[in-house]
Amino acid sequence: MHPRRALLYMPGDDWKKINKSITFGVDSICMDMEDGTALSRKAEARETIARALQELDFGKSEKLARINAVGSGFESLDLQAVLPYHPDGIVIPKVESREQVEWASAIIEQAELEYGWPINSIRILIGIETAAGIMNLREIASHPRLDALIFGGEDFAANIGAVRTPEAWELFYARSATVTAAGMYGLQAIDIVTIDFKNLEIVRAEAEFGARMGFVGKQVIHPAQVEPAQLAFTPSDEAIAHAKRIVETFETSQQAGAGAYALDGKMIDMPLLKNAQKVLDRARAAGKA
Repeated sequence: MHPRRALLYMPGDDWKKINKSITFGVDSICMDMEDGTALSRKAEARETIARALQELDFGKSEKLARINAVGSGFESLDLQAVLPYHPDGIVIPKVESREQVEWASAIIEQAELEYGWPINSIRILIGIETAAGIMNLREIASHPRLDALIFGGEDFAANIGAVRTPEAWELFYARSATVTAAGMYGLQAIDIVTIDFKNLEIVRAEAEFGARMGFVGKQVIHPAQVEPAQLAFTPSDEAIAHAKRIVETFETSQQAGAGAYALDGKMIDMPLLKNAQKVLDRARAAGKA
């Protein structure tokens, strides 16, 4: 599963921006045929993304394509345009049922078989952006081709009639539900966009809050947001060192026949060991351990 500390959206019809995005060192680049592309430019976006998948070297950046929502009338054309060039993943926005994921997965599997690619080599990431998406999360998130749940805060607020605030408490239940479903099925949870993209302090604060909630990454819409997002979802040197101490001392404690034990004035048991192991997993994904 690819690390996705920062998932950067690029307008699918803008070759210059897509070409520039591969220089940012971002974890994932999502070329967008949905909200980032005007209704009159959908065809251009399909052509541009297909060209980018063929001609550009994305390096270590994951290459994703976001199609239009299932039922929009554009979704089939979107998939047909990009699948022959093997993106790493397809992002489906505004998912509200497992059937929508099944529909896309069947088309993707057909392409994998046709081109001789390994089954499940093209993953699916889904946008959870409506009340129906949240209420149906348990069923939706169980699909085996899924890699990540992406929570869309602005669309969700609009869907339920909430007023967006800087504190974002109006989103707290839905964000928590997204993280919980992701944890249940071993998926990545990707947090909200910061629309005030020039205020990097807000980006940092939102990203750090998301990391504390259990998200593994954040959606970003401007290159300047990449670094603060990546930093927030990368364990600090101190956190890594502490996690290593927990893992090492826990093993020693188990060999000695002890259960819970004290470390630096705190009681250490199995839940804290699991959390320490997750810290080290995130550190390895970021190239720090």
